[in-house]
Amino acid sequence: MVYKYIIPWLILVLTATSAATVAGNVPAIIVFGDSSVDAGNNNQILTIARANFPPYGRDFPGGTATGRFSNGKIPPDFISEAFGLNPIVPAYLDPMYNISDFAVGVSFASAGTGYDTATSNVLKTIPLWKEMEYYKEYQKRLRDYLGDDKANYIISEALYLISMGTNDFLENYYLLPITQARYSVDQYQDVLIGMAENFLRELHELGARKISLGGIPPMGCLPLQRSTNLMTGKGDTCVEEYNVVSVSFNAKLNGLVQKLNKELPGAQLVYSNVYDLFWEYIHNPSPYGFEDGGRACCATGMYEMSYLCNKMNPLTCKDASKFLFWDAFHPSEQTSRIISEHVVKNELHQFRAEDGTGAGGSSHLGGGSSDLGGASAPRGFSPSLILYIYFPIIYIYIFGNM
Repeated sequence: MVYKYIIPWLILVLTATSAATVAGNVPAIIVFGDSSVDAGNNNQILTIARANFPPYGRDFPGGTATGRFSNGKIPPDFISEAFGLNPIVPAYLDPMYNISDFAVGVSFASAGTGYDTATSNVLKTIPLWKEMEYYKEYQKRLRDYLGDDKANYIISEALYLISMGTNDFLENYYLLPITQARYSVDQYQDVLIGMAENFLRELHELGARKISLGGIPPMGCLPLQRSTNLMTGKGDTCVEEYNVVSVSFNAKLNGLVQKLNKELPGAQLVYSNVYDLFWEYIHNPSPYGFEDGGRACCATGMYEMSYLCNKMNPLTCKDASKFLFWDAFHPSEQTSRIISEHVVKNELHQFRAEDGTGAGGSSHLGGGSSDLGGASAPRGFSPSLILYIYFPIIYIYIFGNM
């Protein structure tokens, strides 16, 4: 009657392996936002805010211009890889991918958008409310593909990355007189925070729990803004007014995170700070391997982005990894890599399993020296694999001795 002793032991193994599988697990990366995280959705809409042509993507695998505003990968790609998932997070509207790909990672982001719908209207991009509609459609497709139980698990355990806000100021508030006439800059920040809160509450209601709310960089130090100062006789300096707004807005985003963690059941929101990193790299680039922290790689590096950053310009740098910025508005792949490493280590660590990953994969951020630490299990490994190896042996042993 040895099975009387084996069965309780088997139950213990089942319980332990199940708990190990669930703890710290992130089965998918789901992304909302602007060009900082757009993987190519704008390729499929009528807008000038595109990057699906060379030299964009020249350092991406295969040298493909995917629509990412970078010479290569962007933060969601590196974060996904750090959590042991796919090394790229595809755009939802990209016809090359389907729901089987989106089940482990998907981006709804659109370059040129913001929290404010009026911001997306400037360049005719996808507004945040439409990103949410696509997400609802995605949930339905996911349930049809995997069934309710598995889909609900992915929805609740996925890591949601949200990155936007810069366009609300630089393409809306400081560009459109009607917005400035309606609000002071402090009032407009509060309006945006209200919009962000409504979005996060709806996302939570739809099942999201693990959410990273990204701050905005020092807007006044983007190459485009520095060039504006230079052309108006103020020298190659940052626009400090814009940086003050960035600091203030980021503080309010952080406050929103603290508030919602108290009010939303089960919510695990984190604020991801990128301002301090950019500030350090801009003003002290050399220790981080950058030769230039103020000028971009593409073309003159002063004002070119999107269609002005094209393969016809002979001034584009040879090695983008030496530049903090790829174009006048967006970081290089190398910058995205080291910022992603920092964010994963310092803000997203609570979502990672003890082996250093979220889903059992490698924690190395592809191609650099930035190992995210800790021994990692082989890609695709799950503790439940033990059951497939040992269960037949246990089964034969039990019933062979009854």
